Amino acid sequence: MPCWQQASLSNMKPIPSMIPKRSSGFTLLELLVVMVIIGMLVGYVAPKFFSQIGKSEVKTARAQIDGLEKSLDQFRLDVGHYPPTEQGLAALNERPSGEARWAGPYLKKKLPKDPWGHDYIYKFPGDHGDYDLFSYGKDGQLGGTGEDEDIVNW
Repeated sequence: MPCWQQASLSNMKPIPSMIPKRSSGFTLLELLVVMVIIGMLVGYVAPKFFSQIGKSEVKTARAQIDGLEKSLDQFRLDVGHYPPTEQGLAALNERPSGEARWAGPYLKKKLPKDPWGHDYIYKFPGDHGDYDLFSYGKDGQLGGTGEDEDIVNW
């Protein structure tokens, strides 16, 4: 039998220079490149993300005003008039004194605040319709533009 056939593979030892060395981590340069790329992505995506949050708060305020309008209309159908300014929107959850035909509560939950944590403003009789219902927006002050713009029911 030839000598090359007699040698078993298990007895063979690899030559150390033929085994590739594995590094056990990342270099500082690789980490810096990854951090720069992540920083660029955050710089591009974050402003677009936060502008969408502002738009969603405005949409939420409009939806809440719409829901309050429906509750006020139901109150008027039952009682015969809208609640006066003194009673305000609280009349949707608590029976006002002297209102025998009140069939509330007209809201499933407590009276909501606008998305920025302010109370909605209710005025009856209104300057722009039967009643005025609005939020001053993000800044909580009359007027403004963008997210600070007043959200109104008229």
